[in-house]
Amino acid sequence: MAMIKSRKHAQTRFNQHMSAALAAMLLPVAAHAAEAAPEAADQAKPQTLQEVKVSGSRENDFKADHAASAKYTEKLVDTAQTLTVLKKELIEQQGATTLTEALRNTPGVGAFFLGENGSTNTGDAIYMRGFDASSSIYVDGVRDIGSISRDTFNIEQIDVLKGPAGTDNGRSSPTGSINLVSKQPLLENAYSGSATLGSGKQRRATADINTVIDADSGTAFRLNLLDQDSENPGRDFVKAKRWGIAPSLAFGLNSTTRVYLNLFHVKQDNIPDGGVLTIGLPGWTPPPDIAAVAATPTRPGVPAKSFAFMAGAKPVDPKNFYGSVLDHDNVKADMATVKVEHDFASGAKLVNTTRYGKTKQDYLLTSFMATNTNLNANVASTNPDNWTMARTNLTTKDQLNEILTNQTTLTADFTTGAFKHTVVSGLELTNEKQVNYTYANFAPAATIGLPATSIYHPNPNTPISAAQVNLQRNGGRSEGTTNTQSVYAFDTVKFGEQWIFNGGVRVDHYNTSYNAITVQAVTTPQTIPVGTLVGSNLETSDNLINGKLSALYKPTKDSSVYALVASSKAPPGSANFALSTAASSAANPNFDPQVTTNYEVGSKWDLLGQKLSLAGALFRTEVKNEVEQDPVDAKYYQTGKKRVQGIELSITGEILPKWLISAGYVHQSTSVESGKIVTAGGDNQLTYTPKQSFTAWSSYTLPFGLQIGGGARFSDKLARGTDGAVGTPAYADSYWVFDAMASYPINKHIDLRLNVYNLGDKNYVQAINKSGYRYTPGAPRSGSLTANFKF
Repeated sequence: MAMIKSRKHAQTRFNQHMSAALAAMLLPVAAHAAEAAPEAADQAKPQTLQEVKVSGSRENDFKADHAASAKYTEKLVDTAQTLTVLKKELIEQQGATTLTEALRNTPGVGAFFLGENGSTNTGDAIYMRGFDASSSIYVDGVRDIGSISRDTFNIEQIDVLKGPAGTDNGRSSPTGSINLVSKQPLLENAYSGSATLGSGKQRRATADINTVIDADSGTAFRLNLLDQDSENPGRDFVKAKRWGIAPSLAFGLNSTTRVYLNLFHVKQDNIPDGGVLTIGLPGWTPPPDIAAVAATPTRPGVPAKSFAFMAGAKPVDPKNFYGSVLDHDNVKADMATVKVEHDFASGAKLVNTTRYGKTKQDYLLTSFMATNTNLNANVASTNPDNWTMARTNLTTKDQLNEILTNQTTLTADFTTGAFKHTVVSGLELTNEKQVNYTYANFAPAATIGLPATSIYHPNPNTPISAAQVNLQRNGGRSEGTTNTQSVYAFDTVKFGEQWIFNGGVRVDHYNTSYNAITVQAVTTPQTIPVGTLVGSNLETSDNLINGKLSALYKPTKDSSVYALVASSKAPPGSANFALSTAASSAANPNFDPQVTTNYEVGSKWDLLGQKLSLAGALFRTEVKNEVEQDPVDAKYYQTGKKRVQGIELSITGEILPKWLISAGYVHQSTSVESGKIVTAGGDNQLTYTPKQSFTAWSSYTLPFGLQIGGGARFSDKLARGTDGAVGTPAYADSYWVFDAMASYPINKHIDLRLNVYNLGDKNYVQAINKSGYRYTPGAPRSGSLTANFKF
């Protein structure tokens, strides 16, 4: 029996029209031939034709059937875990240009945490189900740890795995991972691009060029380009400027052996966003008064100060920028990847991936905290226009991240009795390195420091002299390296047509070394840090064993009900390669790895001819070995335990012809089962984790080509962390945001798309920092117009 397999390659409108025209022209020819056939043909001896079976993909622009990872061999409907695939078509409809924006399509995942007290998170600071997942971001299955805001210009899809991913990736976040799938060459000529203009002086252009070099040998080349220079519609001075190039060359696309050569380079020259003062927001109160401190020879006296006059202070303008002309965030990221795939005659498949990646970041942010010692640097005044704030902290990051890895995966099918097996086994060898250089201000001690700025009318362009700020490397640095050797195996066992069992185990042997050289500062009247260098060398190594086990039952061909248990572990120093001798730090090599166990039961259904996917899951994640201080002996032990549990629902695909939808809802309950409360409000829940989240996007294409769409996002209130700050908001309020889109094909080559964001111009807190002094405002009402070109 001959089998014809088809892959989804969306035809251009020109090809669709030509196909219809050719069919119309051939119909009269076929009719004439039928009329001219002799009657004797009716009595001719029947001929037996070979059966031809045609199978085609039923995917649409929103619904994916498979995840990209070779470790997931079954369709999503037959995968016993919450795994969301965000396709590029959905991302493009929304005009999402960064990973953070794209992840708004999966509920409960986002950049909710602005950073610690005087510093601010950089890059994609993603929280997922109660925990930081920033160190569990992957590109084509390889960890990507650089502090970079990732762009979507070279992304085919994004796979969001929720629940422990230790068996899949080794050390990871307790609650999942994010895998960005890069665009690869195809055996078709396709040329597309886009140009966008929008609010906040947004200017962006992309190009995607795919050309067949030699069809016989299966050689193709693809080039993706990006150039963007945009300001922020809701923030003064904040800027996102970047350009990127991603060439890729493929050989043997129509053969059993395929080779992909990929390069990736992105350069960013941004002005970072340090946030806005929370003064005047719900929950804010004037800071406590300062009692007078007598002057001493070693410490100037601090006068008594009362802040009662600030009661009832109004919120600051969300556009305010409290940084300085010094602020910058310059990033260069490079990746070189060689991927080889081979299909054996037996049906087995071998994949080998080698990558070298490097990310360099040069970052300076004028951080601030509106504490009682920093507020009202001038004489107290009842006029808010006279209120000022001292900016006491210049946050620097001079960081280099490097990774060198080789990953080999073998997939094979075989049968033992009534059981059909699909086994995926692999070997990974990885070296990861992070270097951080420290800075100091070498300006004269008598004049050092940034000038104070107005609370309600800050001026970032206030001149700053070298006598105030003279930042240089001071000789201090830290270097962390982790070498990992990993082996893993997964077995998917099918019993009959209704039962699928999956088991997997992964063993990682890691070795982390950390070398730090710190400066013991000596303060003199002339300079600040000119002192002795003190080094420390720490090392830890161990074996991590993680596993997962699931059972899945299929009530129908296109549905499933499943149960899963899985584990994940994070050893000391796993997130940033930094070890510590502090007894209170989880990075202390004397501590055991953090251990996570995830339980999940759920059901998935493909409906309407596999065009629409429904999914629901109940989950519980338990994290133990958290470091806690014993109240009796004041020593630290790994007795802490946290829990996240809830329900997640989703719908993705085509409801009716031309009507697409992607929506999700999550309700999660978080708690500290053992250990101290971590929220500023004193509630027993985890920080930066909305209790309820909802996201939806839907679009419909009218018969004459106009496509209209829109979406809604809801995030419940966020509880911030506690660090002793007084008078700052303990929560960020919940909010709804609505967006809209309209797209129309001008002709077969050009589409125009209009996106309008935050239709109601809602003021909301997108992220808040640990002490509650600063927050990131949500983007106000804004819009963009994009011209898409296809040839």
